[in-house]
Amino acid sequence: MSTEASTKDYLLLHFIVLIWGFTAILGVLISIPSLEIVFYRTLIASVILAGIFYWKKTRIRVSKIELAKVLGTGVIIALHWLLFFWAARVSTVSVCLAGMATTSLWTAFLEPLANRKKVKGFEIFLGLMVISGLYVIFRFELDYWLGLLMAVTSAFLSAVFTVINGRLTKRHNPYVLTFYEMFGACIFSALLLPVYGYFFAPEGLQLIPSTMDWFWLFLLSGVCTVYAFSVSVELMRRVTAFAVNLTINLEPVYGIVLAVLIFGEKEQMTGGFYLGTLIILVSVLIYPVYNYYQKRKARGNNLLRA
Repeated sequence: MSTEASTKDYLLLHFIVLIWGFTAILGVLISIPSLEIVFYRTLIASVILAGIFYWKKTRIRVSKIELAKVLGTGVIIALHWLLFFWAARVSTVSVCLAGMATTSLWTAFLEPLANRKKVKGFEIFLGLMVISGLYVIFRFELDYWLGLLMAVTSAFLSAVFTVINGRLTKRHNPYVLTFYEMFGACIFSALLLPVYGYFFAPEGLQLIPSTMDWFWLFLLSGVCTVYAFSVSVELMRRVTAFAVNLTINLEPVYGIVLAVLIFGEKEQMTGGFYLGTLIILVSVLIYPVYNYYQKRKARGNNLLRA
């Protein structure tokens, strides 16, 4: 098998990012509340992965200590998705994706802390750029402050489990890891349902999706979760980490464009929103480029010393 990335690989990578950008739209198209969406998404994904493991006779046993860590990560993922879908509901898909664009910057801060490394000054500068972008959005879209706050919190949780998974994938099969994380997220969502119903849904939980909801849920679970993840892992064997990270940063752009095309005027925002989002995206896109050239410079200096 060739280890060189082809044009087809890069196009497929963009298609996967486009799929991920579509998830917030699915969160709006599905009529049941956000927690119920997370419960069914993780349940269906767990069943699909369990079926794949059974068919391929894959061993999925892990130690009790590691299992507790992975299931705990699943709880973080469940909270991330809950806030993600909720943000799209209380604001708009565009506002939700603008907040989610901060994920890679959160990761840039959390990863050095997790690895006990010093946060670089340039990363602090980019963080301030993101804050300025959020300030511009808040200033012009004050009605959507709650959705934007939820989305930024969801982005932070996404960065947390990304950093954790960065360590876990070194010890476990990525698909086995995903299965247990989906299972952990499903169990946590199920346990949260009665509490959610008591405080936020006094009229009762909506546990019976409509026919169209089932279609969207299977699309969300099968295509946006299991398929997109498995293909992205396969692509990472050939496409450089720099290209992957740079392309993933385009997810909010694809999502916002799709939202405008699908929902029309409902997703039309003020010029201030797009200015703030542009500031965030510029800072997000600058980071992997800067990081890439810093690593090249370091390698060049090492070669000169040798």
